[in-house]
Amino acid sequence: MTTTKGRCLCGETTFEFSGPANWCGHCHCESCRRNCSAPFTTFVGVPRGAARFTGRVPAVYNSRLGVRRHFCANCGTPIAYDADHYPDEIHFYAASLEYPEDAVPQFHVHFAEKLPWIEAHDSLPRYPHSME
Repeated sequence: MTTTKGRCLCGETTFEFSGPANWCGHCHCESCRRNCSAPFTTFVGVPRGAARFTGRVPAVYNSRLGVRRHFCANCGTPIAYDADHYPDEIHFYAASLEYPEDAVPQFHVHFAEKLPWIEAHDSLPRYPHSME
């Protein structure tokens, strides 16, 4: 079984998951943009039972009721998105993976919130909001 690893900028907060990811996609929502200070971010959705933190346990910011943003308490790197409405998954930031090039996005979500100066020239499906 394949093990995928990831880490924060300073290397204190590390994680891994075994087996394949459920999905990989770009998120354009305002909340994710502000959390990462980036025009959009890319997540890898992983079965919760396949994932674990292997280094310093990340700090948690409750960004709204039922939504937790995990980050390194030392360097501030965003590590994961965790929400009550996804009870069986945790979403890791693809850029924090040891080999982020292996995380191939399959779609865009919250595309209605995309910044007007972002031009997406790919052929991936675009969902105006979440896929739910």
